[in-house]
Amino acid sequence: MKKILEVNDLCKTYIINKRQNNVLRNVSFFVNEGEMVAVMGPSGSGKSTLLYTVSGMDSTTAGTVLFNEKELSSLKPNELADLRLDEMGFIFQQMYMLKNLSVLDNILLPARQSKANRLSNKEKLEFARKLMHKLGISEIADNDINEVSGGQLQRACICRSMMNQPKMIFADEPTGALNRSSSDEVMDELCKINREGTTIMLVTHDAKVAVRCSRVLYIVDGNIKGEYNHTESDARKRERALNQWLLEMGW
Repeated sequence: MKKILEVNDLCKTYIINKRQNNVLRNVSFFVNEGEMVAVMGPSGSGKSTLLYTVSGMDSTTAGTVLFNEKELSSLKPNELADLRLDEMGFIFQQMYMLKNLSVLDNILLPARQSKANRLSNKEKLEFARKLMHKLGISEIADNDINEVSGGQLQRACICRSMMNQPKMIFADEPTGALNRSSSDEVMDELCKINREGTTIMLVTHDAKVAVRCSRVLYIVDGNIKGEYNHTESDARKRERALNQWLLEMGW
């Protein structure tokens, strides 16, 4: 199985008031094509920093990050920006969208900005509407972003992340601002996208989210302390086994 993301000895250090804050320390892991990997850990453990660093949104202090066989630190800023736009998708807990645009126009933005997306404007529009239909939000296409629910808006963010048909989606607490019902709906859509072939790496504090992923990485104090591979197919046994492992990790 091909590795789409390979991280070796990754370190990230911030200097705050002339003091070093080592947020990530010699982190190594990989993600195979088609996987859905969750990153869990206590607050301040480095989860989000890890996600931002391996996706090229933040720079590394040391170590290597290979995405689709490209070393991120070797890319020029414009090359890295193009890579993030064309080959990666992003979903955040806070659903960042432009208030002066409709939901549909927000979804279309990445495709309109991409030089690599060869679809015509008509084809881009058709693809955006197709994604909205698949995620069950066709009826809000012309709405302003303040006229829809949080669950609908997060599904719109998923549509936006898929506009350039990325090789991998990075999601930071994608259900963190949602109630349980909306959270389940969003995870249903992410799992569907994953089954269709898109690789996903997500940060979560919710075991009910992590249990739906194929693998869980547990990070503490900037180090990956453990890795859990699901072996149970039954949903209840799967969740029970994951919760037991998390307790053993110190969750």
